[in-house]
Amino acid sequence: MVIDAEHYQRILGDELRKLRRRRGWTRKELNTHLQSEISLQTLATYELGTRQCSVVRLVELCVAMDELPQDLLAKVHRRVFVEEPGRVRVDLNRVVAEAAPELLPLRRWAEDRLRRTPEPGAGSGSEVSLDLPALERMAELCDLPVVELISHLRKLAPA
Repeated sequence: MVIDAEHYQRILGDELRKLRRRRGWTRKELNTHLQSEISLQTLATYELGTRQCSVVRLVELCVAMDELPQDLLAKVHRRVFVEEPGRVRVDLNRVVAEAAPELLPLRRWAEDRLRRTPEPGAGSGSEVSLDLPALERMAELCDLPVVELISHLRKLAPA
């Protein structure tokens, strides 16, 4: 397996930014909660993924935002390595927004699933991983071959 370091860094930065925004903090406010002095420009480059963050710095950022570092890295991992063998990850919000008429049963399922999620659209709550039996059943509902459904779903993977 080859890891695209730049892509990984961008995803990590995006997750750091999401985490900060969920707390309702500006970078300046985050900075006040950190143990060490970090310039706002450095925080910005971490969030943009243009600067690598040391493990210790990453832990410091996570602690300040009350997030376990392993949980943050798990989110990054899921986004970078979108598919586990035999599974397809999809973003339910993207499924709901998909206009293809043949996916109407899938849209209805996604809408229902989002309604049952505690915080619709809250990152991992809107992402699901589908195994082959689920994909086969959904393909049947949409009257599509499984391969064609998977092709549609790959376009709806989490961003």
